[in-house]
Amino acid sequence: MNWPLPRSAYIHVPFCRHRCGYCNFSVVADRDDLMDRYLAAIDRELEQLASTANRAPVLDTLFVGGGTPTHLPIERLQRFLQSLRRHFELAEGFEWTMEANPEDITAEKLEVMSGIGVNRVSLGIQSFDDRKLAVLERSHSGRSAAEVIQQVAEQIPNVSIDLIFAAPGETVSAWAEDLRIAASLPITHVSTYSLTYEKGTSFWTRRHRGDLSEVDESTEIAMYDLGREVFAAAGLLHYEISSFAKSGYRCRHNLAYWQGDPWYAAGPGAAAFVDGQRVMNHRSTTTYLKRIENRENPIAESETISAEEAGREGVAFGVRMIDGVDLSQIHARTGVDIGSLYARPLERLQAQGLIRRTGDHIQLTARGIHFADTVARELLG
Repeated sequence: MNWPLPRSAYIHVPFCRHRCGYCNFSVVADRDDLMDRYLAAIDRELEQLASTANRAPVLDTLFVGGGTPTHLPIERLQRFLQSLRRHFELAEGFEWTMEANPEDITAEKLEVMSGIGVNRVSLGIQSFDDRKLAVLERSHSGRSAAEVIQQVAEQIPNVSIDLIFAAPGETVSAWAEDLRIAASLPITHVSTYSLTYEKGTSFWTRRHRGDLSEVDESTEIAMYDLGREVFAAAGLLHYEISSFAKSGYRCRHNLAYWQGDPWYAAGPGAAAFVDGQRVMNHRSTTTYLKRIENRENPIAESETISAEEAGREGVAFGVRMIDGVDLSQIHARTGVDIGSLYARPLERLQAQGLIRRTGDHIQLTARGIHFADTVARELLG
């Protein structure tokens, strides 16, 4: 199949003040000494990307994540953003997201971000409950988080926040208070995630040791459903399993992922999907830096995605969107007739009451929304 040129890019900044116990991302804490090497390396990697494409890539969406991009001190942050602006051409109406943590936000940093074109900020709030924040090993307070949201919204009005539910010891009523506070603040988008215990994290070890206990499944489902109810009442519509947005503020960058569009990526652990190839840079920041500095390829993993795999992933990820996914569009894009080729698993999911199918349109049922991961696994095979 003929793959379109990517119109999105993800840039990974690995630096953090502290690695939280639940985090399994490619991050480094207390290694600010690597920042200048990182800035030189990312500039070189983006230069290579532009030379491969024979021009600066034209983007509709640019997402800078981490780690904590705003952990960069002001002069380095400015240098980093200027590098991105130099290596990418931003199309009219672009969306440029920067991830940030409350403790790293300053008026000066907001001014620099806004001035160079950043028009969306995604804040890692996680909670407004100080007890829960301590359990999650976050260093900000609930009060400071609310104040930072107000501060950011005054400079960059498109503000998204992340919230975590089902933390150890959390009750439905405590989660309800998190939701109430979030809904009262000037946000355009929110993502809610049930706490997961990833292998290799300290939370995984502590759970196995008995130091941390998971919330039971019925409570977790009650929390999830309460989030949908509260945010709907606040005008934040549920548009993807974990995502809610005001009208016109869905995350366009994430929509590109869910719709199976290709994207560029740069930085340690960053994964790209270009011309049918899925590649991922080395997760170790120091290894990534050494490879770039030695003019070696930073890619650690690579796989070619067949048209059939692209079609299967298209329906598995597309069905996470609450509006559902159109199999005819996947057929037109990949040449794969998913409806016929995977008729049996689709029929099985329908019989289980997890999806509804109207012609070529597939959508999760109310029950299926609670079992979205099961549906995706079944469709991926």
